[in-house]
Amino acid sequence: MVSSRTKHLLHCLLLAVIVISFEILAGGINFGEKPEEIDPWIVYGVPLTLLLYILRLLTFLALPQVLFNVLGLTLYNAFPEKITLKGSPLLAPFLCIRVVTRGDFPDLVKRNVIRNLNLCLDVGVESFIVEVVTDRPIPGLSEYSRVREVVIPPAYVTKSGALFKARALQYCLEDGVNIYSDSDWIVHLDEETILTENSVRGILNFVLDGKHQFGQGVITYANDQVVNWMTTLADSFRVADDMGKLRAQFYLFHKPYFSWKGSYVVTQVGAERKITFDNGPDGSVAEDCFFGMKAYAEGYTFNFIEGEMWEKSPFTIWDFLQQRKRWMQGIYLVVHSKAIHWEKKILLTISLYSWVTLPLSTSNIVLACLAPIPCTPLLDFLCAFIGAMNIYMYVFGVIKSFSLHRMGLSRLIIFILGALLTIPFNIIIENIAVVWGLFGNKYHFYVVNKEVKPPTTV
Repeated sequence: MVSSRTKHLLHCLLLAVIVISFEILAGGINFGEKPEEIDPWIVYGVPLTLLLYILRLLTFLALPQVLFNVLGLTLYNAFPEKITLKGSPLLAPFLCIRVVTRGDFPDLVKRNVIRNLNLCLDVGVESFIVEVVTDRPIPGLSEYSRVREVVIPPAYVTKSGALFKARALQYCLEDGVNIYSDSDWIVHLDEETILTENSVRGILNFVLDGKHQFGQGVITYANDQVVNWMTTLADSFRVADDMGKLRAQFYLFHKPYFSWKGSYVVTQVGAERKITFDNGPDGSVAEDCFFGMKAYAEGYTFNFIEGEMWEKSPFTIWDFLQQRKRWMQGIYLVVHSKAIHWEKKILLTISLYSWVTLPLSTSNIVLACLAPIPCTPLLDFLCAFIGAMNIYMYVFGVIKSFSLHRMGLSRLIIFILGALLTIPFNIIIENIAVVWGLFGNKYHFYVVNKEVKPPTTV
């Protein structure tokens, strides 16, 4: 059995091999004589040369998050052992495991609520409740003693006019609806999120530590039944992003410099009620991002939670595209909101505009061949480094998502190759999402279907 530390060292070695190999192939590292370069100012003219250099420099908007990914993936063990509880579950503060849903998929909600409820009991959690916040009642939930259903009145309106999930989350914080003390904790899940033993232990360690008011961990997408292999392999990048950028910003700085996700969020009740989700329409499309940046601006601290949770990638390409479009639009609204000071959003803004300018920076792939321009060795090295890291993110995401012991080496290699083949697909989807998101209605909240119909047995 390979130890956790050995796995991490092998992963770091593989990262170094891929980066160095790509640098050599792309010309970022050149051991021979450099080929004779053209003078673009003469060959292409001043306007076109300026445009080519601007497009090349847009690539560097991705550099800050690439550096954070390197730190997170290398400084901390990427393959931790089974999480060990640092205290007794009996001494843990009260946990509210909150699931927010519109009630469109009642069977999915009920099935996952029961599964998560039983898992908490198996781990030994005593002081907890599973709370379902829904626009429509879910049949059969009332029969479980540890389940609380909160139905949002259709006429409920927040003070700032918050919409969608933000409206639902704010309703839970209202006097007369909230039943928890300021020292209790809320575990925010989406309706399809599945707890694991390690994630519950990680949450217990986080709340028993009590040093930080907010926390988040890793979500993987290749567990249980895989519905769409293309979107699941494409989401391997997100797994690596959680293990890299998310861990680095929370472990090193305890700040959400690049924001965070809306699921697998753990918050202290008192802190959440002070921040609130009542942030108007601008804070309603990416309510998680707005909440995180607002909490950061108010001086609260964050930490990373060990142990992964499970979700499923979108089942269709259309849902995958709509999901990316909503994320881009929501973050765009947060970045341009006057409610959060600009200095708190510097890295988030750079990250957003590396996304927004993706159609322009993608053109470098073609222009580098059709209209090459000379750059300094440092610029060539950094451009190749960014490309190499983006490729490795898919490789690592697959390795982290699929068990080598369960799948075998040959199948794992096939999955890695499959993930790499989804890169062009991902680039196309992201480009469409950016263009559509920039010029489309930014206050629309598309809900992705994550309900898998169980097979019918005759």
